[in-house]
Amino acid sequence: MISAAICTLAMPFAATVPAPANAIRIPERTLIAGDGFRVVEVIDGDTVALDDGSEVRLVGLQAPKLALGRPDFEDWPLADEAKASLETLVLERDVLLFFGGRRMDRHGRHLAHLVCEGTWVQGALLELGMARVYSFVDNRALAAEMLALEIAARAAGRGIWAENWYAVRAVDGLEGAIDSFQLVEGTALSAARVKGRGYLNFGADWKSDFTLSLDEDALRLFDAEGVAIGNFEGRRLRSRGWVESFNGPMIEITHPEQIEVVDE
Repeated sequence: MISAAICTLAMPFAATVPAPANAIRIPERTLIAGDGFRVVEVIDGDTVALDDGSEVRLVGLQAPKLALGRPDFEDWPLADEAKASLETLVLERDVLLFFGGRRMDRHGRHLAHLVCEGTWVQGALLELGMARVYSFVDNRALAAEMLALEIAARAAGRGIWAENWYAVRAVDGLEGAIDSFQLVEGTALSAARVKGRGYLNFGADWKSDFTLSLDEDALRLFDAEGVAIGNFEGRRLRSRGWVESFNGPMIEITHPEQIEVVDE
């Protein structure tokens, strides 16, 4: 464990990391500072081991996955490069943990933002195109800032965004996408609330076309934040999540950051 004085959250990206056009400072009010540690191992592109024996899952993003011994699982494209990028940023360096939501996952790993030598690690990986935004209803802090970095990296074709494997999918191009995390873009033809659930339908046949589904908790959250799903009707949207099969391909939406309006 190290002193919190080692790194400061308010500093912009370190000079060793390519900086965005406008220097980014993380709003400190959105996070709670934790302890400091040294990173002793980078496990993959979004997971590190600390000198106290614990691990951190970098919250808010998903890097290309390594198989790591899992049967019937192949490395995702650029998984080694993503791991190497994270090693460059943090390996054998002191980091501070910052929390913006749930602090532990079911595997006992810290769910934290990392800051090292002034560099917000999540932001740096997204800017390099070595990860996608991957937020949860109980961990939404800095999602807007991360989405902006992802959009810029995708527009520039950096990292994973030069690989078709990670391309934004069309709503009618989801063959083979079941049980995978995808970004899906299309126009919501209709919005409906049926028996406590909300639906955004992207095709004329709701029994076979792509759909976004929201349960009662999600609807209450959207309503509380002034986001009416009916206002999405007729809009071109980019959604993200795990594609399931339920009356055609479907993504379960739990929080507003999973849906971006892209027609403006």
